[in-house]
Amino acid sequence: MTDKNKIGAVLVVGGGISGMQSALDLAESGYRVYLVEKKPAIGGTMARLDKTFPTNDCAMCTMSPKLVDVGRHLNIEIITGAELVGLDGEPGNFKATVAQQARCVSLEKCIGCGACAEECPVKVNDDFDGGLGKRKAIYKLYAQATPNAYAIDKSKCLKIKNPKACGKCLKACPAGAIDHSMPDTRLELAVGAVILSPGFEPMDGELRGEFGWGIYANVLTSLQFERLLSASGPTMGHLVRPSDHVEPKKVGFIQCVGSRDSAKGNPYCSAVCCMYATKHAIIAQEHEEGLETKIFYMDVRAYGKDFEKYYDRARIQHGVKYEKAMVSSIKEDPNTKNLIVRYRTPDGKFAEEEFDMMVLSVGLKPSSGNAQLAKACGIELDPYGFCKTLEFAPGQSTREGVFASGAFCAPKDIPETVVDASAAAANAAQLLSDVRGTLSQIKEYPPERDVTQEDPRIGVFVCNCGINIGSVVRVPEVAEFAKTLPGVVHTEEFLFSCSQDSIEKIKERIQEHQLNRVVVASCTPRTHAPLFMSSLKESGLNPYLFEQANIREHSSWVHRNYPEAATEKAKDLVKMAVAKVRLLKPVYTSFMDINRQALVIGGGVAGMTNALNLANQGFKVILVERTDKLGGNALEIQYTMKGNRPLELVESLIRDVQNHSNIDLNLNSNIKEVAGYLGNYKTTLSTPGGDKEVSHGVVIIATGAELATTGEYLYGQHEAVLTQRELEQKLAGPGIGSARNIVMIQCVGSRDSERPYCSRICCYSAVKNALKIKEQNPEANVFVLYRDIRTYGFYETYYAEARKKGVVFVRYTLEEKPQVEALGDQLKVSIKDPILNRKLELETDLLILSTGLIPAQGTDGLSQIFKVSLNADNFYLEAHMKLRPVDFAADGLYLCGLAHSPKLIEESIAQANAAAVRAVTMLSKDKLESLGNVAQVNPKWCKGCGLCIEACSYGARTMNEITNVAEVLDVLCQGCGACVAACPSGACQQKGFEKQQIVAMLDACNG
Repeated sequence: MTDKNKIGAVLVVGGGISGMQSALDLAESGYRVYLVEKKPAIGGTMARLDKTFPTNDCAMCTMSPKLVDVGRHLNIEIITGAELVGLDGEPGNFKATVAQQARCVSLEKCIGCGACAEECPVKVNDDFDGGLGKRKAIYKLYAQATPNAYAIDKSKCLKIKNPKACGKCLKACPAGAIDHSMPDTRLELAVGAVILSPGFEPMDGELRGEFGWGIYANVLTSLQFERLLSASGPTMGHLVRPSDHVEPKKVGFIQCVGSRDSAKGNPYCSAVCCMYATKHAIIAQEHEEGLETKIFYMDVRAYGKDFEKYYDRARIQHGVKYEKAMVSSIKEDPNTKNLIVRYRTPDGKFAEEEFDMMVLSVGLKPSSGNAQLAKACGIELDPYGFCKTLEFAPGQSTREGVFASGAFCAPKDIPETVVDASAAAANAAQLLSDVRGTLSQIKEYPPERDVTQEDPRIGVFVCNCGINIGSVVRVPEVAEFAKTLPGVVHTEEFLFSCSQDSIEKIKERIQEHQLNRVVVASCTPRTHAPLFMSSLKESGLNPYLFEQANIREHSSWVHRNYPEAATEKAKDLVKMAVAKVRLLKPVYTSFMDINRQALVIGGGVAGMTNALNLANQGFKVILVERTDKLGGNALEIQYTMKGNRPLELVESLIRDVQNHSNIDLNLNSNIKEVAGYLGNYKTTLSTPGGDKEVSHGVVIIATGAELATTGEYLYGQHEAVLTQRELEQKLAGPGIGSARNIVMIQCVGSRDSERPYCSRICCYSAVKNALKIKEQNPEANVFVLYRDIRTYGFYETYYAEARKKGVVFVRYTLEEKPQVEALGDQLKVSIKDPILNRKLELETDLLILSTGLIPAQGTDGLSQIFKVSLNADNFYLEAHMKLRPVDFAADGLYLCGLAHSPKLIEESIAQANAAAVRAVTMLSKDKLESLGNVAQVNPKWCKGCGLCIEACSYGARTMNEITNVAEVLDVLCQGCGACVAACPSGACQQKGFEKQQIVAMLDACNG
């Protein structure tokens, strides 16, 4: 029953990647969203990035589909230049007061042409480029900005300062969009919940004055360096020194500038710096052949999924040098402007080295407006200025109904930020579930134009894509070539074809030139084809009259060192796409009902959290656990670093699961087989009472992980050798008795050739248990033998506390691992100390091994049943590491918790909630649309051999017993084309990939 006092709308504060993700999840789940951004455009920090790691994808290309989706979504209202200044009311029914500064440019009238900025005489430092470039007093935040409109900086505009002065922009604007007298406004918004995602600010390079930032031209912050690498930056992606615009030959990076530094910065670790410095070093080498790069670091914190492999790639394949050293000063050679770096090596000696440029890896600090925002919302901040949240309720602020996500809660990387955003959306949706859909609208498209009798009128749009394509392929030449192809009536090139303004231009050109087919030559259709196809649909064209030529992966990326050949190949790819698109026919989809139940596999903390969130939103959940009890790994964890007891959380979750009317709990059960398709699955469970068939619309995999076993260091042979978890059991129970000397060895069975990943929890566990030992017995001697201590984020403060309490940390390398031998009841551990430069022999009462995590038993089998991929380490593979971290590539399938990768309990909880709202975006739909590019059968040619049925992995092919002709079930067909390849008579064709279309592409390539 609907609660009439609740409002089915949510206010999201912050238009960065976190705010955008929350907004999209909520809008797709049936809620009205107000997205409030302080700046004149959404996009946040990610809009300033050049590329993302570990895939080295263009950051703008990665974000653009999401940016465009937000900008065009019927249920998202973007309010820029605005701040939340007051929040009254109660959860479910808030009155939010938003103060919006006048843009002085009409969003409705501005066409984004830039004529105003060309005439503006005022130039100011561009903060977006880190002060390296200039912008005008009237400006667009960045080239692909959403909204695609200019804004006036009122503090710099001559006309606003003096109404009789200047006014050149007024005369230049062809649309009459500029109004210098536009007043500020105050908005009153009725919302049911609030999500706060104001992001972060980079720390100042001047925190460490001895490094010369702001004094020496060639000392830059990481953000400035990022903008130098970017094609939309001040040098258009050309890596040059600011002092003389000469390409550098040697670049150095200094880590932890402002982080892990109580004296001159912040005591916490900023969590992202090690990896973005590694990314910068790799990408800089792509810009400048033969470039030397060196990173000065304390610990390399490559703790995320596939981060360790990226770090290894940097060292082994790209030759990036890592120097574990403390830099004491940077001096400039006044003649060459080169930089002389003085640093202390691990053995205590001093060294000097000369670089062309130095980059300071500055950390993340809370946004300057956090205190004001917290006051307006009535929430508390932590001692550092981030939002105060609970460990086992991540994203919940100190005020009910007000949620937080992303870097507002703590420094974190993009995947964690996106997870947090979806988790916050899930919590808001849970609060407002009984008013879901009451304020949402359904998008309507114009009638489809019948083009079947028209001659082909093809538009070709070629993407420069910054350095991704334009640095290799001569894009203007490709665009000119496209004009010569049969049927092409219009060609155009864009810096980023996927940006909001480019999408609008494509729609305009379709109308202007009466285009009936479109080719876009850009990057991968895997991520961007739906965006372009949607644009065709909005223009009245069938969306399948579209073809995408991948001139990035298939040309510029693979032929980076051969621009001539890459350009010719790009022309061939465009020529082939045009040849195919000329023969394309309209394709139509079918619709089907959806089963609104969810299957959740795994009864650990992640699985139970996910099931409860879905159940609380009103959806039925089938929860399957293969053992006889719920709780998973958390049953064996006695305490967290922050002092909370996971067992209390587990007991609460178990109680709620067992008592929830929307949850069907199945213990001692396994997945036997799956039939059906997205929205209508039928799964057979093997239960103690026999086989049980359940139906559901979506699947969430939360199968957890297991502790790795080891035979190293006498484990299993000597009773004094324990794992961290076994030690934890003792510390929480009888204690460790008279043991006075304790040695811990990190990375046992992790970060090696067998398991080349970091298990993320090991350093956390070691520091946690070391502190517990010191708490119980301050006189105990604790030694931690480590390779890199990875206490990221706020956990750095516990690492510092451990050192203060006397825990000794000794570093070792993989080449010189510790040696262990038995001495009766005791053990002797030998290790070379790199600081003392001599061998240490430690007699110990207990030897503790940090053994890490491995995928859960049965992961392989489950991946085959549901046809989902695993990564090289056998953890489940998400659809996109950065922007779809809890989705599988196939719609309707989601993952969370340790099944995704090693992580802490609070991170698993956040991922579980994130997966819940992602599932709700599917479950809340009225109907599901089938794929368009499905197979079809010509009954006149079909011989009834059945080979297509054998080839189909999805059960989408059947044989009509009366006609002996094969048939296709559209709702099951995934458009893979296996049946087409198997058909010997050519009766089977795939829509959009018919034989004559493919042949036309081949002929075009060979012609």
